[in-house]
Amino acid sequence: MRAATIVDGQIEVADRPDPEPQDGQLLVRVRAAGLNGADILQVAGHYPPPPGVPADIPGLELAGEVVACGRRVGRFEPGDRVMAVVSGAGQAEYAVVHERTAMPVPDELDWTAAGGVPEVFTTAHDALFTQAGLTVGERLLVHGAAGGVGMAAVQLGVMAGARVTASVRDPHAREQVGALGAVNAIAPEDFVEAGEFDVILELVGAINLSGNLDALATGGRICVIGVGAGAVTEINLMKLMQKRGRIHGSTLRTRPIEEKAVAARLVEKMVLPGFASGDLSVPVTASFPLEDAPAAYERFGAGKKLGKVVLDIGTD
Repeated sequence: MRAATIVDGQIEVADRPDPEPQDGQLLVRVRAAGLNGADILQVAGHYPPPPGVPADIPGLELAGEVVACGRRVGRFEPGDRVMAVVSGAGQAEYAVVHERTAMPVPDELDWTAAGGVPEVFTTAHDALFTQAGLTVGERLLVHGAAGGVGMAAVQLGVMAGARVTASVRDPHAREQVGALGAVNAIAPEDFVEAGEFDVILELVGAINLSGNLDALATGGRICVIGVGAGAVTEINLMKLMQKRGRIHGSTLRTRPIEEKAVAARLVEKMVLPGFASGDLSVPVTASFPLEDAPAAYERFGAGKKLGKVVLDIGTD
């Protein structure tokens, strides 16, 4: 099979061995695979996959057709359209997916859109609801809202009845994020004055943390799931104590299969119906064929994008 392959810190497209499904796994002919910040880190050598996952093929999300099933697979069968978060190796013509983490592709999504759903909507839903406990009527601030997880979080917050403020650096993207339903789309330097917020989703990094404490409501929660702008900072713990606030962080990739399966079922139940109702969409900045994977990574790294960059793979 052909696959996006890490060679000396760069992306190339090369022939790699076809994967084989093991017990409980699906072999999927990948039709589309989204790019994520974790892929950029992996290419640079800073975010290796878990043991047992090919280290030289990036890709944390995919959508495609089941072509074969391992033993003890009971839900899906060849021909089914599925999508999933994977631990790696998703940017290839074929990939293996554990059946417990696979989700059906909604009829409303074409392959390109479906390839950009699993990682960002699962990450956003887990952070906002499972961890931060966002509820109807609460005030939500999403930092870095023009990216994939950010645009998913804005839409999920709006769909849940929260009052959403989106922090976006690029003015043009700010308008587009506002069109997703954010009550207020603002420049990053204005977020403290725009508070207070019950939940703050931090997708940018350490530079925001002190301001996040200033903007946090009493009993508020800060969820850190992105540190692209830095991971080390100094904060005033007294301020955190006075506000009875909570700061927690999370990653999805290294969780055990049981936790990933729970996250997938929650997304299937609570998120996927939003595509049928029209409450959710998948903004795609650009899509590239697999053979142009280096150009896709270049576009992702250039910034000033709304939503996803996606590899279209295996189309007839």
